[in-house]
Amino acid sequence: MTNAPPPFPGPHTPSRRAPQLGELAWFRDAVPYIAAHRGRTMVIALAGEAALAPEFPALMRDIAKLNALGIRVVLVYGARPQIEARMGERGLTPAYANGLRVTDAQALEAVLDAVGRLRLQIEGLLSRSLGQPGTGNARLRVASGNFVTARPLGVRDGVDFHYTGEVRGIDTAALTALLDREQVALVSPLGYSPTGEVFNLSGEDVATQVAIALDADKLIFLTEAGVLRDPEHGVFDQLTVPAAQELLETGADLPQELANHLRSAIDACHAREMRVHLVDRRDDGGLLTELFTRQGIGTLVSREPLERLRQATLDDVGGIHALLEPLEAEGVLVHRAREHLELEIDRFQVLEADGLIIGTAALYPFESDAAEIACLALHTDYRGSGRGDRLLQAMEGLARDQGIRRVFVLTTRTAQWFQERGYTLGKVDDLPAGRQARYNQARNSRVFTRTLSDEG
Repeated sequence: MTNAPPPFPGPHTPSRRAPQLGELAWFRDAVPYIAAHRGRTMVIALAGEAALAPEFPALMRDIAKLNALGIRVVLVYGARPQIEARMGERGLTPAYANGLRVTDAQALEAVLDAVGRLRLQIEGLLSRSLGQPGTGNARLRVASGNFVTARPLGVRDGVDFHYTGEVRGIDTAALTALLDREQVALVSPLGYSPTGEVFNLSGEDVATQVAIALDADKLIFLTEAGVLRDPEHGVFDQLTVPAAQELLETGADLPQELANHLRSAIDACHAREMRVHLVDRRDDGGLLTELFTRQGIGTLVSREPLERLRQATLDDVGGIHALLEPLEAEGVLVHRAREHLELEIDRFQVLEADGLIIGTAALYPFESDAAEIACLALHTDYRGSGRGDRLLQAMEGLARDQGIRRVFVLTTRTAQWFQERGYTLGKVDDLPAGRQARYNQARNSRVFTRTLSDEG
Protein backbone atom coordinates (compact mmCIF):
# COMPACT_ATOMS: atom_id res chain seq x y z
CA MET A 1 0.00 0.00 0.00
CA THR A 2 1.45 3.33 -1.00
CA ASN A 3 1.16 6.53 0.92
CA ALA A 4 -1.25 9.12 -0.47
CA PRO A 5 0.34 12.37 -1.62
CA PRO A 6 -0.08 15.37 0.66
CA PRO A 7 -3.03 17.62 -0.22
CA PHE A 8 -0.69 20.57 -0.69
CA PRO A 9 2.95 20.63 -1.77
CA GLY A 10 5.27 20.53 1.22
CA PRO A 11 8.50 22.52 1.56
CA HIS A 12 10.53 19.77 -0.11
CA THR A 13 8.14 18.50 -2.79
CA PRO A 14 9.29 19.07 -6.38
CA SER A 15 5.95 20.63 -7.37
CA ARG A 16 6.57 23.68 -5.24
CA ARG A 17 8.44 26.36 -7.17
CA ALA A 18 10.71 28.56 -5.08
CA PRO A 19 10.29 32.31 -5.56
CA GLN A 20 12.75 33.71 -8.07
CA LEU A 21 15.15 36.47 -7.05
CA GLY A 22 13.45 38.92 -9.40
CA GLU A 23 10.07 38.20 -7.83
CA LEU A 24 11.45 38.70 -4.33
CA ALA A 25 13.12 41.96 -5.32
CA TRP A 26 9.89 43.19 -6.91
CA PHE A 27 7.94 42.35 -3.78
CA ARG A 28 10.46 43.96 -1.45
CA ASP A 29 10.43 47.15 -3.51
CA ALA A 30 6.62 47.11 -3.59
CA VAL A 31 6.12 46.82 0.18
CA PRO A 32 6.62 50.56 0.93
CA TYR A 33 4.07 51.42 -1.76
CA ILE A 34 1.59 48.87 -0.46
CA ALA A 35 1.84 50.48 2.97
CA ALA A 36 1.63 54.01 1.55
CA HIS A 37 -1.44 53.28 -0.62
CA ARG A 38 -3.46 51.45 2.03
CA GLY A 39 -6.58 53.43 2.89
CA ARG A 40 -6.07 55.84 -0.03
CA THR A 41 -8.82 56.66 -2.50
CA MET A 42 -8.11 56.02 -6.16
CA VAL A 43 -10.45 56.75 -9.06
CA ILE A 44 -9.69 54.54 -12.07
CA ALA A 45 -11.14 55.44 -15.47
CA LEU A 46 -11.23 53.07 -18.43
CA ALA A 47 -12.77 53.28 -21.88
CA GLY A 48 -15.29 50.85 -23.31
CA GLU A 49 -12.62 49.50 -25.67
CA ALA A 50 -10.93 47.88 -22.68
CA ALA A 51 -13.90 45.55 -22.17
CA LEU A 52 -13.53 44.23 -25.73
CA ALA A 53 -9.90 43.22 -25.23
CA PRO A 54 -8.97 39.61 -24.38
CA GLU A 55 -6.87 40.83 -21.42
CA PHE A 56 -9.85 42.57 -19.78
CA PRO A 57 -10.39 39.78 -17.18
CA ALA A 58 -6.74 40.13 -16.10
CA LEU A 59 -7.21 43.88 -15.69
CA MET A 60 -10.26 43.27 -13.50
CA ARG A 61 -8.22 40.86 -11.39
CA ASP A 62 -5.59 43.55 -10.91
CA ILE A 63 -8.26 46.03 -9.79
CA ALA A 64 -9.60 43.41 -7.37
CA LYS A 65 -6.08 43.08 -5.95
CA LEU A 66 -6.04 46.80 -5.21
CA ASN A 67 -9.19 46.40 -3.15
CA ALA A 68 -7.67 43.39 -1.36
CA LEU A 69 -4.66 45.54 -0.44
CA GLY A 70 -6.89 48.04 1.35
CA ILE A 71 -7.11 50.66 -1.41
CA ARG A 72 -10.44 52.46 -1.76
CA VAL A 73 -11.30 51.94 -5.43
CA VAL A 74 -13.79 53.84 -7.55
CA LEU A 75 -14.02 52.44 -11.09
CA VAL A 76 -15.53 54.67 -13.78
CA TYR A 77 -16.16 53.16 -17.20
CA GLY A 78 -16.99 54.43 -20.66
CA ALA A 79 -19.02 52.52 -23.24
CA ARG A 80 -18.53 54.15 -26.65
CA PRO A 81 -17.96 50.98 -28.77
CA GLN A 82 -20.72 49.13 -26.92
CA ILE A 83 -23.12 51.98 -27.63
CA GLU A 84 -22.09 51.98 -31.29
CA ALA A 85 -22.82 48.26 -31.47
CA ARG A 86 -26.27 48.62 -29.88
CA MET A 87 -27.11 51.47 -32.24
CA GLY A 88 -25.99 49.37 -35.21
CA GLU A 89 -28.30 46.59 -34.14
CA ARG A 90 -31.17 49.11 -34.16
CA GLY A 91 -30.20 50.53 -37.54
CA LEU A 92 -29.24 53.90 -36.03
CA THR A 93 -26.43 56.11 -37.29
CA PRO A 94 -24.25 57.72 -34.57
CA ALA A 95 -24.09 61.52 -34.64
CA TYR A 96 -21.31 63.64 -33.11
CA ALA A 97 -20.66 67.35 -32.71
CA ASN A 98 -17.55 68.87 -31.14
CA GLY A 99 -16.37 65.41 -30.13
CA LEU A 100 -19.58 64.64 -28.18
CA ARG A 101 -22.33 62.19 -29.02
CA VAL A 102 -25.70 63.66 -29.93
CA THR A 103 -28.08 61.50 -27.90
CA ASP A 104 -31.66 61.66 -29.10
CA ALA A 105 -34.42 59.48 -27.63
CA GLN A 106 -33.60 56.46 -29.83
CA ALA A 107 -29.88 56.74 -29.17
CA LEU A 108 -30.57 56.98 -25.44
CA GLU A 109 -32.21 53.54 -25.51
CA ALA A 110 -29.04 52.13 -27.03
CA VAL A 111 -26.94 53.96 -24.42
CA LEU A 112 -28.94 52.54 -21.52
CA ASP A 113 -28.76 49.04 -22.97
CA ALA A 114 -25.00 49.17 -23.60
CA VAL A 115 -24.10 50.77 -20.28
CA GLY A 116 -26.27 48.33 -18.33
CA ARG A 117 -24.81 45.27 -20.04
CA LEU A 118 -21.27 46.50 -19.49
CA ARG A 119 -21.97 47.14 -15.82
CA LEU A 120 -23.07 43.52 -15.38
CA GLN A 121 -19.99 42.29 -17.23
CA ILE A 122 -17.65 44.28 -14.99
CA GLU A 123 -19.44 43.20 -11.82
CA GLY A 124 -19.21 39.57 -12.90
CA LEU A 125 -15.51 39.77 -13.67
CA LEU A 126 -14.67 41.50 -10.41
CA SER A 127 -16.62 38.87 -8.49
CA ARG A 128 -15.05 36.00 -10.43
CA SER A 129 -11.57 37.36 -9.79
CA LEU A 130 -11.99 36.57 -6.10
CA GLY A 131 -11.22 32.96 -6.92
CA GLN A 132 -7.79 33.96 -8.18
CA PRO A 133 -4.64 33.82 -6.01
CA GLY A 134 -3.60 37.08 -4.45
CA THR A 135 -7.01 38.70 -4.13
CA GLY A 136 -7.54 37.73 -0.50
CA ASN A 137 -10.15 35.56 1.16
CA ALA A 138 -12.62 38.32 1.95
CA ARG A 139 -15.56 38.64 -0.39
CA LEU A 140 -15.28 41.59 -2.71
CA ARG A 141 -18.49 43.55 -3.14
CA VAL A 142 -19.17 45.83 -6.05
CA ALA A 143 -21.85 48.50 -5.81
CA SER A 144 -23.21 50.89 -8.40
CA GLY A 145 -25.97 53.47 -8.34
CA ASN A 146 -27.12 56.95 -9.30
CA PHE A 147 -24.14 58.76 -7.83
CA VAL A 148 -24.06 61.49 -10.48
CA THR A 149 -26.56 64.29 -11.01
CA ALA A 150 -26.51 65.88 -14.45
CA ARG A 151 -27.95 68.65 -16.55
CA PRO A 152 -28.47 68.76 -20.32
CA LEU A 153 -25.90 70.34 -22.59
CA GLY A 154 -28.81 71.88 -24.47
CA VAL A 155 -28.26 73.59 -27.80
CA ARG A 156 -24.67 74.57 -28.57
CA ASP A 157 -23.45 76.09 -31.81
CA GLY A 158 -26.84 75.32 -33.27
CA VAL A 159 -26.72 71.62 -32.32
CA ASP A 160 -29.36 70.16 -30.01
CA PHE A 161 -27.60 67.50 -27.93
CA HIS A 162 -30.91 66.17 -26.52
CA TYR A 163 -29.99 63.64 -23.79
CA THR A 164 -26.27 64.32 -23.79
CA GLY A 165 -25.45 66.04 -20.52
CA GLU A 166 -22.70 67.23 -18.22
CA VAL A 167 -21.92 66.54 -14.59
CA ARG A 168 -23.81 68.74 -12.15
CA GLY A 169 -22.91 67.10 -8.85
CA ILE A 170 -21.55 63.95 -7.17
CA ASP A 171 -23.17 62.12 -4.27
CA THR A 172 -20.00 61.95 -2.20
CA ALA A 173 -21.83 60.71 0.91
CA ALA A 174 -23.10 57.61 -0.92
CA LEU A 175 -19.72 56.88 -2.51
CA THR A 176 -17.86 57.38 0.77
CA ALA A 177 -20.25 55.02 2.54
CA LEU A 178 -19.49 52.29 0.01
CA LEU A 179 -15.75 52.83 0.28
CA ASP A 180 -15.95 52.78 4.08
CA ARG A 181 -17.52 49.32 3.75
CA GLU A 182 -14.55 48.23 1.60
CA GLN A 183 -16.66 47.94 -1.53
CA VAL A 184 -15.57 48.80 -5.05
CA ALA A 185 -17.75 51.68 -6.25
CA LEU A 186 -18.68 51.24 -9.91
CA VAL A 187 -19.73 54.48 -11.61
CA SER A 188 -21.31 54.53 -15.07
CA PRO A 189 -21.27 57.35 -17.66
CA LEU A 190 -24.89 58.18 -16.84
CA GLY A 191 -26.30 61.07 -14.83
CA TYR A 192 -29.74 61.80 -13.48
CA SER A 193 -31.61 65.07 -13.20
CA PRO A 194 -33.72 65.96 -10.14
CA THR A 195 -36.79 65.35 -12.32
CA GLY A 196 -35.71 61.79 -13.15
CA GLU A 197 -34.33 62.26 -16.65
CA VAL A 198 -31.27 60.24 -17.65
CA PHE A 199 -28.34 61.83 -19.50
CA ASN A 200 -25.44 60.33 -21.40
CA LEU A 201 -22.16 61.73 -20.03
CA SER A 202 -18.49 61.69 -20.87
CA GLY A 203 -16.85 58.94 -18.82
CA GLU A 204 -13.71 61.05 -18.61
CA ASP A 205 -15.62 64.01 -17.18
CA VAL A 206 -17.41 61.75 -14.70
CA ALA A 207 -14.10 60.29 -13.48
CA THR A 208 -12.53 63.71 -13.11
CA GLN A 209 -15.47 65.16 -11.19
CA VAL A 210 -15.72 62.10 -8.95
CA ALA A 211 -12.00 62.36 -8.10
CA ILE A 212 -12.36 66.06 -7.32
CA ALA A 213 -15.50 65.58 -5.22
CA LEU A 214 -13.97 62.75 -3.18
CA ASP A 215 -10.64 64.60 -2.84
CA ALA A 216 -9.06 61.42 -4.15
CA ASP A 217 -5.37 60.73 -3.75
CA LYS A 218 -5.05 59.52 -7.33
CA LEU A 219 -6.95 59.72 -10.59
CA ILE A 220 -5.80 57.03 -13.04
CA PHE A 221 -6.66 57.03 -16.74
CA LEU A 222 -6.10 53.68 -18.45
CA THR A 223 -5.47 54.92 -21.95
CA GLU A 224 -6.19 53.34 -25.33
CA ALA A 225 -3.81 55.67 -27.21
CA GLY A 226 -0.58 54.52 -25.59
CA VAL A 227 1.58 56.75 -23.42
CA LEU A 228 2.98 60.25 -23.62
CA ARG A 229 6.38 60.16 -25.27
CA ASP A 230 9.23 62.63 -25.35
CA PRO A 231 10.99 62.30 -28.73
CA GLU A 232 14.37 62.65 -27.03
CA HIS A 233 13.98 60.74 -23.78
CA GLY A 234 11.18 58.22 -24.24
CA VAL A 235 8.13 58.15 -21.98
CA PHE A 236 7.29 61.26 -19.97
CA ASP A 237 7.48 59.78 -16.49
CA GLN A 238 6.37 62.98 -14.75
CA LEU A 239 4.87 66.33 -15.71
CA THR A 240 4.05 69.32 -13.57
CA VAL A 241 0.85 71.18 -14.41
CA PRO A 242 2.73 73.96 -16.27
CA ALA A 243 4.67 71.35 -18.26
CA ALA A 244 1.43 69.52 -19.11
CA GLN A 245 -0.12 72.79 -20.24
CA GLU A 246 2.89 73.55 -22.43
CA LEU A 247 2.71 70.08 -23.96
CA LEU A 248 -0.95 70.66 -24.82
CA GLU A 249 -0.11 73.93 -26.52
CA THR A 250 2.89 72.63 -28.46
CA GLY A 251 2.09 68.96 -29.03
CA ALA A 252 0.54 69.15 -32.49
CA ASP A 253 0.80 65.37 -32.96
CA LEU A 254 -0.72 64.54 -29.57
CA PRO A 255 -3.54 61.97 -29.92
CA GLN A 256 -6.93 63.43 -29.01
CA GLU A 257 -7.47 60.95 -26.19
CA LEU A 258 -4.18 61.84 -24.50
CA ALA A 259 -4.89 65.54 -24.97
CA ASN A 260 -8.25 65.06 -23.24
CA HIS A 261 -6.56 63.19 -20.39
CA LEU A 262 -4.02 65.97 -19.96
CA ARG A 263 -6.79 68.60 -19.78
CA SER A 264 -8.59 66.51 -17.16
CA ALA A 265 -5.35 66.06 -15.22
CA ILE A 266 -4.76 69.82 -15.20
CA ASP A 267 -8.33 70.47 -14.01
CA ALA A 268 -8.04 67.86 -11.26
CA CYS A 269 -4.67 69.15 -10.04
CA HIS A 270 -5.92 72.74 -10.01
CA ALA A 271 -8.96 71.72 -7.95
CA ARG A 272 -7.25 69.35 -5.52
CA GLU A 273 -3.78 68.30 -4.39
CA MET A 274 -3.88 64.96 -6.18
CA ARG A 275 -1.76 62.97 -8.58
CA VAL A 276 -3.05 61.92 -11.98
CA HIS A 277 -1.60 58.91 -13.79
CA LEU A 278 -1.82 58.07 -17.49
CA VAL A 279 -1.15 54.35 -18.01
CA ASP A 280 -1.35 52.35 -21.22
CA ARG A 281 -4.20 49.91 -20.65
CA ARG A 282 -2.61 47.41 -23.06
CA ASP A 283 0.47 46.88 -20.88
CA ASP A 284 -0.07 43.64 -18.98
CA GLY A 285 0.14 44.52 -15.29
CA GLY A 286 0.74 48.19 -16.14
CA LEU A 287 -1.61 49.42 -13.41
CA LEU A 288 0.25 47.46 -10.73
CA THR A 289 3.64 48.45 -12.14
CA GLU A 290 2.68 52.13 -12.05
CA LEU A 291 1.48 51.98 -8.46
CA PHE A 292 3.96 49.61 -6.83
CA THR A 293 7.34 50.27 -8.44
CA ARG A 294 9.68 53.20 -8.06
CA GLN A 295 9.78 54.23 -11.69
CA GLY A 296 6.32 53.13 -12.79
CA ILE A 297 5.37 52.68 -16.42
CA GLY A 298 3.22 55.69 -17.34
CA THR A 299 3.07 59.46 -16.87
CA LEU A 300 2.30 61.17 -13.57
CA VAL A 301 0.88 64.71 -13.57
CA SER A 302 1.03 66.79 -10.38
CA ARG A 303 1.15 70.39 -9.18
CA GLU A 304 4.67 70.12 -7.85
CA PRO A 305 7.66 68.08 -9.06
CA LEU A 306 7.58 64.47 -7.98
CA GLU A 307 10.97 64.76 -6.30
CA ARG A 308 12.11 67.18 -3.63
CA LEU A 309 15.35 67.69 -1.75
CA ARG A 310 14.91 68.46 1.93
CA GLN A 311 16.41 68.28 5.40
CA ALA A 312 16.28 64.76 6.82
CA THR A 313 14.25 63.95 9.94
CA LEU A 314 14.26 61.02 12.34
CA ASP A 315 11.45 59.46 10.29
CA ASP A 316 13.93 59.15 7.40
CA VAL A 317 16.49 57.04 9.26
CA GLY A 318 15.08 53.78 7.93
CA GLY A 319 15.11 55.02 4.34
CA ILE A 320 18.65 56.40 4.65
CA HIS A 321 19.89 53.17 6.21
CA ALA A 322 18.34 51.15 3.37
CA LEU A 323 20.26 53.25 0.83
CA LEU A 324 23.59 53.07 2.64
CA GLU A 325 23.51 49.41 3.65
CA PRO A 326 24.25 47.86 0.21
CA LEU A 327 27.12 50.31 -0.36
CA GLU A 328 28.49 49.53 3.09
CA ALA A 329 28.33 45.81 2.32
CA GLU A 330 30.36 46.40 -0.86
CA GLY A 331 32.93 48.45 1.06
CA VAL A 332 32.09 51.64 -0.84
CA LEU A 333 30.97 53.40 2.34
CA VAL A 334 31.94 53.07 5.98
CA HIS A 335 29.33 51.28 8.07
CA ARG A 336 27.03 53.52 10.12
CA ALA A 337 24.65 51.97 12.63
CA ARG A 338 21.07 53.21 12.76
CA GLU A 339 21.79 54.70 16.18
CA HIS A 340 24.66 56.68 14.65
CA LEU A 341 22.36 57.98 11.91
CA GLU A 342 19.78 59.04 14.47
CA LEU A 343 22.37 61.06 16.41
CA GLU A 344 23.62 62.82 13.26
CA ILE A 345 20.37 63.12 11.31
CA ASP A 346 20.68 66.92 11.24
CA ARG A 347 23.74 66.49 8.99
CA PHE A 348 21.74 64.71 6.28
CA GLN A 349 19.70 65.84 3.31
CA VAL A 350 17.38 63.44 1.48
CA LEU A 351 16.02 63.31 -2.04
CA GLU A 352 12.42 62.15 -1.81
CA ALA A 353 10.25 60.81 -4.64
CA ASP A 354 6.60 59.97 -4.08
CA GLY A 355 7.19 59.69 -0.33
CA LEU A 356 10.20 57.38 -0.59
CA ILE A 357 13.87 58.21 0.01
CA ILE A 358 15.84 57.70 -3.23
CA GLY A 359 19.00 59.64 -2.39
CA THR A 360 20.93 61.11 0.51
CA ALA A 361 24.11 62.98 1.43
CA ALA A 362 25.59 64.51 4.56
CA LEU A 363 27.76 67.53 5.43
CA TYR A 364 30.18 67.43 8.38
CA PRO A 365 31.86 70.77 9.20
CA PHE A 366 35.37 70.72 10.70
CA GLU A 367 37.84 73.28 11.90
CA SER A 368 40.01 75.25 9.46
CA ASP A 369 37.00 76.40 7.44
CA ALA A 370 36.46 72.94 5.89
CA ALA A 371 33.68 70.36 5.67
CA GLU A 372 33.37 66.76 4.55
CA ILE A 373 30.69 65.67 2.10
CA ALA A 374 29.84 62.10 3.03
CA CYS A 375 27.29 59.31 2.52
CA LEU A 376 26.36 60.45 -0.99
CA ALA A 377 24.13 57.61 -2.17
CA LEU A 378 21.36 57.02 -4.72
CA HIS A 379 18.99 54.14 -5.21
CA THR A 380 20.18 52.04 -8.15
CA ASP A 381 17.04 52.81 -10.19
CA TYR A 382 17.86 56.53 -10.16
CA ARG A 383 21.56 56.62 -10.95
CA GLY A 384 22.93 58.24 -14.09
CA SER A 385 20.21 60.87 -14.32
CA GLY A 386 21.83 63.94 -12.75
CA ARG A 387 20.47 63.34 -9.27
CA GLY A 388 23.96 62.73 -7.87
CA ASP A 389 25.01 66.17 -9.15
CA ARG A 390 21.94 67.66 -7.50
CA LEU A 391 22.87 66.15 -4.14
CA LEU A 392 26.50 67.21 -4.44
CA GLN A 393 25.57 70.77 -5.39
CA ALA A 394 23.14 70.93 -2.48
CA MET A 395 25.88 69.95 -0.05
CA GLU A 396 28.21 72.55 -1.52
CA GLY A 397 25.45 75.14 -1.20
CA LEU A 398 24.95 74.30 2.47
CA ALA A 399 28.68 74.67 3.02
CA ARG A 400 28.65 78.14 1.45
CA ASP A 401 25.67 79.13 3.60
CA GLN A 402 27.76 78.24 6.67
CA GLY A 403 30.72 80.28 5.48
CA ILE A 404 32.75 77.22 4.52
CA ARG A 405 34.96 77.59 1.46
CA ARG A 406 36.70 74.21 1.25
CA VAL A 407 35.00 70.83 1.00
CA PHE A 408 36.52 67.39 0.75
CA VAL A 409 35.44 63.81 0.13
CA LEU A 410 37.03 60.47 0.92
CA THR A 411 36.39 57.74 -1.62
CA THR A 412 37.62 54.30 -2.63
CA ARG A 413 35.52 53.74 -5.79
CA THR A 414 34.25 57.05 -7.22
CA ALA A 415 37.41 59.12 -7.72
CA GLN A 416 36.74 59.74 -11.40
CA TRP A 417 33.20 60.98 -10.75
CA PHE A 418 34.43 63.63 -8.30
CA GLN A 419 37.33 64.65 -10.53
CA GLU A 420 34.89 65.31 -13.37
CA ARG A 421 33.10 67.73 -11.03
CA GLY A 422 36.10 69.87 -10.17
CA TYR A 423 37.59 67.98 -7.23
CA THR A 424 41.38 67.57 -7.13
CA LEU A 425 43.43 64.80 -5.60
CA GLY A 426 44.89 65.67 -2.21
CA LYS A 427 46.67 64.00 0.68
CA VAL A 428 45.64 62.90 4.13
CA ASP A 429 47.72 65.79 5.44
CA ASP A 430 45.32 68.16 3.65
CA LEU A 431 42.49 67.07 5.94
CA PRO A 432 41.57 69.07 9.05
CA ALA A 433 43.29 67.75 12.17
CA GLY A 434 40.03 66.39 13.56
CA ARG A 435 39.43 64.33 10.41
CA GLN A 436 43.05 63.17 10.15
CA ALA A 437 42.72 61.68 13.61
CA ARG A 438 39.78 59.54 12.38
CA TYR A 439 41.29 58.54 9.04
CA ASN A 440 41.08 54.76 8.52
CA GLN A 441 44.45 53.61 7.18
CA ALA A 442 43.05 50.14 6.41
CA ARG A 443 40.53 51.57 3.92
CA ASN A 444 43.19 53.76 2.30
CA SER A 445 40.56 56.14 0.96
CA ARG A 446 41.68 58.76 -1.54
CA VAL A 447 41.20 62.40 -0.59
CA PHE A 448 39.67 64.90 -3.01
CA THR A 449 39.15 68.55 -2.24
CA ARG A 450 37.49 71.55 -3.85
CA THR A 451 37.58 75.28 -3.08
CA LEU A 452 34.11 76.78 -3.38
CA SER A 453 33.50 80.03 -5.22
CA ASP A 454 31.09 82.63 -3.87
CA GLU A 455 28.74 82.23 -6.84
CA GLY A 456 28.50 78.43 -6.69
